[in-house]
Amino acid sequence: MTPSGPTAALSPAQAADRTGVSLDTLRYYEREGLIGPIRRSAGGRREYTEDDVFWIGLVTCFREAGLGIADLRGFVALLRAEQPPQDRVSFLRERRAALAERAAALHRAMAVLDEKIAYYS
Repeated sequence: MTPSGPTAALSPAQAADRTGVSLDTLRYYEREGLIGPIRRSAGGRREYTEDDVFWIGLVTCFREAGLGIADLRGFVALLRAEQPPQDRVSFLRERRAALAERAAALHRAMAVLDEKIAYYS
């Protein structure tokens, strides 16, 4: 997933539809500094770009992977501060290791459930 650059402006509803998140979530991500700043029209309405849609997708993916808001703020800070790539890689490797541990725990739990299903079937 890579940003494709700014193109036609999307309304908040269009951005929500494209990304699968609610309008409230879009506003929350912006408030928390995870996306944006989102540009505004002359009338003050939010206008989302393809880059914004990319970042919303990235934040959503990270959230689904179990990263908390504090983790996301940390990653965004690394990106915005133009930290060396190895800092970003270290951050992502640490989060990936934690996710791998969670996945292993889920697989163990599923194996126990499968055993119980087989036992009671």
